[in-house]
Amino acid sequence: MSLNTDKFLESALSVAKQAGELIRSQFNNRNKTITTKECDIDLVTETDKAVEELIINSLSKEFPDHRFIGEETTADGKKVELTEVPTWIIDPIDGTLNFVHSFPHSCISLALFINKEPSIAIVYNPMLEQLFTAQKGVGAFYNNKEMKVSGKQNLSEALIMYEVGTFRNAERKKVTLKNIDTLVDIAHGLRSTGSAALNMAMVALGAADAYFEFGIHVWDIAAGELLVTEAGGVIMDPSGGPIDRLSRRVLVASSKELGQQLSAKLSQFYPTPVD
Repeated sequence: MSLNTDKFLESALSVAKQAGELIRSQFNNRNKTITTKECDIDLVTETDKAVEELIINSLSKEFPDHRFIGEETTADGKKVELTEVPTWIIDPIDGTLNFVHSFPHSCISLALFINKEPSIAIVYNPMLEQLFTAQKGVGAFYNNKEMKVSGKQNLSEALIMYEVGTFRNAERKKVTLKNIDTLVDIAHGLRSTGSAALNMAMVALGAADAYFEFGIHVWDIAAGELLVTEAGGVIMDPSGGPIDRLSRRVLVASSKELGQQLSAKLSQFYPTPVD
């Protein structure tokens, strides 16, 4: 089967822009309809659901043989599986808590995997008009200009992105705070946007040098992975081994050397599928 990734990217960009208009129209609404999922800060809004529905409906009409993994359509307990079939992986609003508070750091994260590998990636923050795109073998771009990772190799010079995350697990909290305490003394600095996809985009842009998190999902990182690797960076498990995209663990860095240094300093946490 011949796959035209240019067409896939064009179609994905079109629907991402439409979805961005929908998000922007509700951004300053102080009375958003909100429900909770795994805990009282793991939120979903009507806009999350509407954006995901818009993307799936649009792309499924164009590509009826493709499959879809979406945060909200998978939240009912469906098993997440990656197959060789072209599969769109969607986080309609990554950074929902930010969106609820009208804090302008949230985004659409949209990726196409073919043969279980990322082929197309879009991370779009419509509030700040930040558009990050990548195409396998073509490169990574920020607002249509090519971007590259910083190339930093030393932890002492690195700005590290991290997240506390949406959780109420005591052990995970302990590990998270221990890692912050460790890194604040040896890294150049620590930052958090409240969005895994935007954290990874910052690494791809060269604005930050590494990012790690325990407890994320495949839809949080699917697009960010290709942004980072096409910009010259690396992705791995926080332990230093190869990435397992369904493990709910990730580390990306501007270089293999930096990734390994960071991994060696981290206390590890292994989330369960329902954590």
